[in-house]
Amino acid sequence: MIVFENVTKKFPLGNVALENVSFSVEEGEFVFLVGPSGAGKTTIIKLILRELLPTSGSIFVDEMDITDKNFSKILTLRKNLGVVFQDFKILYDKNVFENVALSLQVLEKYSFLEIKEKVKKALSIVGLADKEKVFPIQLSAGELQRVAIARAIVGERKIILADEPTGNLDPQTSWEIMKIFKKIEKEKTIIFATHNVDIVNSFQRRVLVLKNGKIVKDLRKGKYEF
Repeated sequence: MIVFENVTKKFPLGNVALENVSFSVEEGEFVFLVGPSGAGKTTIIKLILRELLPTSGSIFVDEMDITDKNFSKILTLRKNLGVVFQDFKILYDKNVFENVALSLQVLEKYSFLEIKEKVKKALSIVGLADKEKVFPIQLSAGELQRVAIARAIVGERKIILADEPTGNLDPQTSWEIMKIFKKIEKEKTIIFATHNVDIVNSFQRRVLVLKNGKIVKDLRKGKYEF
């Protein structure tokens, strides 16, 4: 479970990214974050990752108060978080297998054989089982995003944070990527930031609507018009 309690985030120059935001996401839930640029979607994702700390309020992930000043379990937090970015953040000097494997290697808890098995499983899920030795320069944008998704889900990570993952993709490729999210959603908690109204309304999942750093609507299964 992810819980935000009265979370405000102000930056040094005075701009307010989030203002008194409260919501909870249950285990296994799929939630879209929608709203215009600057509404606070990416700030929420960065706060869950603990890349940012709130100015006030509390955030709980799996019952851990990650906003506590004495919080020391960052590795425990991040081993359960997978992130998919709009710009992929792929390492171009490593092949597909190495890009996905690195996500496990940094945890320092798996043997090489375990990593190999888990990477192959993740690549199979995203439809890249035959591309593990290929380098990113040889892949399309859609395939690069598949690598990023494989990296996010490998190792049975429970929570997936997706920040505009279809933003750089054409419509057909975007739908192919969404088929992967639909495939994995039964086993994951997913928070998905997007501007794509067609994707949001097609999935009919919960929608948190942000505007000027505030949640203005919480639609459980409704359609949303931007």
